[in-house]
Amino acid sequence: MASLNKVMIIGNLGSEPEMRFAPNGNPVTSFSVATNWMYTTPEGERKQETEWFTVVAWNKLAEQCNQFLTKGRLVFAEGRLRTRTWESQDGQKHSRAEVVANRVVFLDRQGVAPLPGEEKKAEEAPPGEEVEPDDIPF
Repeated sequence: MASLNKVMIIGNLGSEPEMRFAPNGNPVTSFSVATNWMYTTPEGERKQETEWFTVVAWNKLAEQCNQFLTKGRLVFAEGRLRTRTWESQDGQKHSRAEVVANRVVFLDRQGVAPLPGEEKKAEEAPPGEEVEPDDIPF
């Protein structure tokens, strides 16, 4: 029987991304994402609940997230849910659910750095001006 483990969230970064390196040298970046859910109670009161997710990205995606994401930025993260468990030095057992991202999309235009593949071409003419083939320097 087939199985599926897929998570998709849209929310705002709650803190700056943290990049580190695994023992094998692969980069890994983690960041928190807050999602909000608005609802109305039976009494007519509007309420909002915030759910926090830890997102983990690896390799090239980790480098891009570390470079382009900042606190407050709106993102779409897609991946699989993974639960990690560990025991602290004092013997306490801990667990954490994480979204291991295979895709992260930067949804807003905040920041000064262009997103990958969106660099403005130097040859682009301002709106309303047409460029003739003889005007191109190459």
